[in-house]
Amino acid sequence: MLKKIALLATALVALDATMAAAAPKVMKYTHYQPGREDQPKHAAALAFEKCVEGATSGSIDVQIFPAGQLGNATTALEGLRLGTVELAVVHDGGISSVYSPFDVFALPYIFPNHEVAYKVLDGDFGKEFADAMLKETSIRLLAYADNGIRHFTNSKHPIKTPDDLKGLKIRVQPAPVFISLVESLGASPSAIDWGELPAALAQGTVDGQENGVTNIMAASLYQSQKYATLDGHVYSLHAYLISDVFYQGLTDVEKKAVDTCVVEARDIHRNMTRATDLAAEKTLTDVGMEVYVPSADEIAAFRDLAQPVVRKHLEAAVGADWVEKLVKAVEAAGGSQ
Repeated sequence: MLKKIALLATALVALDATMAAAAPKVMKYTHYQPGREDQPKHAAALAFEKCVEGATSGSIDVQIFPAGQLGNATTALEGLRLGTVELAVVHDGGISSVYSPFDVFALPYIFPNHEVAYKVLDGDFGKEFADAMLKETSIRLLAYADNGIRHFTNSKHPIKTPDDLKGLKIRVQPAPVFISLVESLGASPSAIDWGELPAALAQGTVDGQENGVTNIMAASLYQSQKYATLDGHVYSLHAYLISDVFYQGLTDVEKKAVDTCVVEARDIHRNMTRATDLAAEKTLTDVGMEVYVPSADEIAAFRDLAQPVVRKHLEAAVGADWVEKLVKAVEAAGGSQ
């Protein structure tokens, strides 16, 4: 009888081991755009899910939670650090609350175009930056994607010069660097979380805001904003972030799948957002906004006011080293002021 019990116990242990080996590793993947395929973050997420699950023969189960279903950016980033959220695609302002050097990308008017930005982000600077973030936060930055080139909108009047911003209340991301940027141009900044922005604009809590066209369209901000100025003051980013606790628990095959598939997701995300950026004037005009496209000289007037102030802020907040490295990387990639 005892022998039978021992054999049964051995069999159950073996069965448990087999079941555990067969159970997929769940990857909770959250982002902050609507769960529609016309949204860059979600289209990229769906591609990533298909790619990873195929490449790992289902050993990773990717579960997508769009529209901030797992909480705001701060909650998601804390989850990444603890390993309770496996992957999140988070905007720059949110990331800087956990890793302040991310604010360096908000240096205004630093990237002249998409091509220069991609060279910098996908090159040595981007890798060095990601390695430093991993060391400090235990969050692994897998890829940089576009959050759209940021422009000013408002409900009061056209903005053609920095003087036109004076007296306006402008919503910014809850990040000091964006407060510094808006103040440098003479407007009054108000830090409001993304989820509360449409209501704040509709109720007149603020007069305007600054965002990429993708986000303006996704949240229908044009419904309460009459005027847009395509000044392109910040090349805003999303980052693909994975919990290093989770990543280190993957097999080599699974790690390779994640690393490969995130590039596919990144490129879908970038291409969709870039296309919207390049069509900004028509897109916003078609929904009833009055759009102003500043000349190079007019952009220079904004840059000459904003960049020195924000650079000084960044040098104090995140260190002159990161600022100088970014400026040099942009110059090496073919950008110039």
